[in-house]
Amino acid sequence: MRVLCSSTLIGEVLVLLFGGLVAMRLTDVPSATIWAVTGAAMVLCVLLCGTLSRPGAVPVGWALQIALIASGTVLPMMYVVGAVFAGLWWCSVHYGRKIDAIKAARA
Repeated sequence: MRVLCSSTLIGEVLVLLFGGLVAMRLTDVPSATIWAVTGAAMVLCVLLCGTLSRPGAVPVGWALQIALIASGTVLPMMYVVGAVFAGLWWCSVHYGRKIDAIKAARA
């Protein structure tokens, strides 16, 4: 599960970076605010990659996905992008757990 979820989170870091750049140009929100929020979310994604084996990591990932969808209030295209990444997160968690169970059964 860790590899799939980490891949999703790293992809999300890139989306957040590019979303921040687009939001700077297309919205009236101050750049400092955009980068404070976007930077915090990017750091959370990277930190979450390292803590995926801990018990509370998956719920924090879900909260991050909800926040990404909610960023659509500032940049409407993020509703779609957030929904896509929420789907990817679900697939990563669901199929990652299945893969982990298969590996445990073989060992």
